[in-house]
Amino acid sequence: MLIFDLDGTLIDSNGVWVEVDKTFLARRGAPYTKEYYEGVAHTILQNCAVFTKEYLGLSESCEEIIAEWMELAAGQYHHVPLKPGVREYLDRCRSAGHRMAVFTACVPEHCQAAMETHGLGEYFEQVIYAQKLGEDKRSPAIFKHVADLLGVSPRECVLFDDSLSACKAAKAAGMTVVGVYDPFFQESKVDMLELCDQYIGSFEDLL
Repeated sequence: MLIFDLDGTLIDSNGVWVEVDKTFLARRGAPYTKEYYEGVAHTILQNCAVFTKEYLGLSESCEEIIAEWMELAAGQYHHVPLKPGVREYLDRCRSAGHRMAVFTACVPEHCQAAMETHGLGEYFEQVIYAQKLGEDKRSPAIFKHVADLLGVSPRECVLFDDSLSACKAAKAAGMTVVGVYDPFFQESKVDMLELCDQYIGSFEDLL
């Protein structure tokens, strides 16, 4: 079973959230820092909102924070491009008879918009949302749960992901891990090279 992350792996969308974060923080006179990035990167919106509310000492509710983020990101997932080599690699995997699924921390509405725009739904038998499961992708337990949902063991799974924390968790769960380079997380490259079973600059490397 091949399991693909969405943001920063299949689609070039990490820049959307960097700009959302910068705009949100600027409205409150706060800088975009490494500490803030590390608190919100690669996790579900609920956790991001809890961290942001505490980090900035905001009076807004988590629901209000999420609503503002959704407003800032509205419509952008209809225009986010696929990363290089993605469609060609998915075509090859489908032709080879591989089972494929998506496991993403992306907001379901945004994920659906991107997948509809690029016609990706035909490739995947399931799209599993970390947000709907109520957990982020930093725990080995969530990857074991995803394998259960797909009816396979973790050792039958290969994860493609640009997140160091997700790759660590999947590896600890027993999955094979392919790290995917994304320029927004350049500082993770050395650690990804050391951790992952394979590390690619893009899906073109696999063609």
